[in-house]
Amino acid sequence: MRSAHRNCIVMGAALVAALAMTDVRTLGQAAAPQASNDFPNPYKIESWGQLPAGRKMGATYGIDIDRDGKSVWVFERCGGATCDGSTLAPLLKFDASGKLIASFGAGMFIFPHGVFVDRDDNIWVTDGQGKNGKGQQVFKFSPTGKVLMTLGKAGVAGDGPDTFNQPSDVLVAPNGDIFVADGHGGDTNARIVKFDKDGKFIKTWGKKGSGTGEFDTPHGLVMDGQGRLLVADRGNSRIQVFDQDGKFIAQWKQFGRPSGIFLDRAGMLYSADSQSNTPNVNPTVKRGVRVGGESNGRVRYLVPDPDSLDPAQGGGREGIAVDRDGIIYVAKTGDGGLYRYTKQSASTR
Repeated sequence: MRSAHRNCIVMGAALVAALAMTDVRTLGQAAAPQASNDFPNPYKIESWGQLPAGRKMGATYGIDIDRDGKSVWVFERCGGATCDGSTLAPLLKFDASGKLIASFGAGMFIFPHGVFVDRDDNIWVTDGQGKNGKGQQVFKFSPTGKVLMTLGKAGVAGDGPDTFNQPSDVLVAPNGDIFVADGHGGDTNARIVKFDKDGKFIKTWGKKGSGTGEFDTPHGLVMDGQGRLLVADRGNSRIQVFDQDGKFIAQWKQFGRPSGIFLDRAGMLYSADSQSNTPNVNPTVKRGVRVGGESNGRVRYLVPDPDSLDPAQGGGREGIAVDRDGIIYVAKTGDGGLYRYTKQSASTR
């Protein structure tokens, strides 16, 4: 769950004290203003997740950890690139062994994207496109699949207080406030939208651009132990940090071009870069997962992306979540797939 990473509610007292004493406006920027490739990789990678015979994992970005710290929720695109016309259930829950133990949401979505598990085990998702009177919405489900809340107008794109245009991700703060990363590049929105716990609109901030507080594809969200909102501003190859009223605090470029971000209980920040290393996008920066300390912005590890996916096809290893034991789970768009990254001891590498 993102209370184990994106909310990061449980943190050690020493870490919280260190965060409080740090000037967050300059975290990591002087030492490492751009992403580097010069980091060790202690992780072993393996394919993960078991589906029923005949079913394929579709393009997947949304992945999160259940409140038990071990089970994994996945929001995949019905075995392909979209759920339009499919009768498959795209919301899937796996146990720690990779066995599918629950599924729901058949016929409800067009383009499954972000997923978030709140502190009560409710499941929040974003449907990132609209068609035939569906999509462009945020849903809240009970753990058994009952719809508890919807935000946005079904199938309607807009930039008002009750509409979205390709919402990418959603996060719920400890006090119940809801944050939506609204936009997915191009002519879609580029903003953060804030609601109260009952879904009442509070405010929005951001616009298309590259300045501080502006966005180009706000693709992922986490919240740290101080209540700061971290946004994976993918198109600008940075993570931006805000308070909960939208005041800009910092930007970090050393974590690559982040599609997905995750913050674990120990204050480690994980960033999945799925688009760098092309002629026009960060040509010298390797794709992969960068892991570093959120308290100082210092990257420690780089797990290179083993895929050689044709950039023209789009997609890569974008979604990321980390369980209570530090095991990384990565979701892939493009041709789909789930992967588990396990840290190895020095003696086994």
